[in-house]
Amino acid sequence: QVQLVESGGGLVQPGGSLRLSCAASGSAVSITAMGWYRQAPGKERELVARMFNGGTTNYADSLKGRFTISRDNAKNTVYLQMNSLVPEDTAVYFCYARGIYVGRIDNYWGQGTQVTVSS
Repeated sequence: QVQLVESGGGLVQPGGSLRLSCAASGSAVSITAMGWYRQAPGKERELVARMFNGGTTNYADSLKGRFTISRDNAKNTVYLQMNSLVPEDTAVYFCYARGIYVGRIDNYWGQGTQVTVSS
């Protein structure tokens, strides 16, 4: 019911910045939250940041201060500004959305976008 389209990934040098974008589409589901997860090689998928419709946010403690999430609720678009990137940030970043339809809550995922931090 919900499709997530991501953009903005790529190769960046250590200390650089990158901005990810994700737009959600779908008319039948009411989106209540959007955010980002990431999965590094050999590791489990982990929460990066998420934001609910009312503005409440959650960040991974280790990333807060370098990463900033923002959202345009009217456009169902979420952004992730990543600053001071380090090689450990290299991962596939997945857009996430939570939606509700006739009382049922579902999670939706984008296809993932690769972020590589390297010289």
